[in-house]
Amino acid sequence: MIDLKEILFPLGVAFLFALLAGPLFIPLLRRLKFGQQIRKEGPQGHQKKAGTPTMGGVIILLALSVAALRFSDKNEELVILLVAALGYGLVGFLDDYIKILFRRSLGLTAKQKLLGQLLVSGFVCYMLYRIGHSTDLTVPLTDYSIPLGWLYFPFVVIMMLGMSNAVNFTDGLDGLLAGTSAIAFGAYLIIAMKVHDPESAIFAASMVGAVLGFLVFNAHPAKVFMGDTGSLGIGGALCAVAILTKAELVILIIGGVFVLELLSVVIQVVSFKTRGKRVFKMSPVHHHFELVGWSEWRVVITFWTAGLLLAGIGLYVNGVF
Repeated sequence: MIDLKEILFPLGVAFLFALLAGPLFIPLLRRLKFGQQIRKEGPQGHQKKAGTPTMGGVIILLALSVAALRFSDKNEELVILLVAALGYGLVGFLDDYIKILFRRSLGLTAKQKLLGQLLVSGFVCYMLYRIGHSTDLTVPLTDYSIPLGWLYFPFVVIMMLGMSNAVNFTDGLDGLLAGTSAIAFGAYLIIAMKVHDPESAIFAASMVGAVLGFLVFNAHPAKVFMGDTGSLGIGGALCAVAILTKAELVILIIGGVFVLELLSVVIQVVSFKTRGKRVFKMSPVHHHFELVGWSEWRVVITFWTAGLLLAGIGLYVNGVF
């Protein structure tokens, strides 16, 4: 049985670390001129955010790592979790750095980013194979599992690529991703406790604390953005927790807001290329709501609420309630 103190301590330490690191790190980013480059085709109201310090995801990943390493058993399962988070975070860091270096809104090319994500996912698969992780895929609301065998590893790669990019698309408004990811990791924290997986529980708790601490500085009006460093790191970490707790398919519900954001981009692109028409005023879908007149704060609160409802449904589907 996982003691509640085992959860509260890493959550609190990660939160305090992020809270204390913010006032030190944000001025450093300003001095280094690590400011956000805003794409011209985005909402015009976002142009005033140009120059806001970015790469704040470093705060999240440092807070996560400090808390997880301090309170976990430092076994191979923790290695998988940290490799997923820090590996994807590194890909995002390189993407952010190139944007800043060349003063443009695009960093790594799509192929370069994909290659980096594939390398990290491949190493995660190797570690899963090494620890003898089950390759059965549990079907929610049933006692049935699909024995995928070696096909489980391509599934893991596709899952990590898809969800990390879905999370990345969600990072477009002040506090949007920080809040929705805290909710998603909170749900997986409960699942990890249910299946008696202390490493995943401590890791998820550490991430909840880290993103909530970061949210203090990222809430509207944001003093710092997490950048791809944070969004890709969060996406990789969320997938790793879902995999280790054997709740892989439930991520589609708990991470439903992220899935919606990704689908809105896919629908927009397919519709424009096949019919020459746009379904949304702008994608990802959070920008659509901005352009129909919603305030940024209203969009964020609505998406947080949706994330909370979906997390509850995901927990029910997973048999927690």
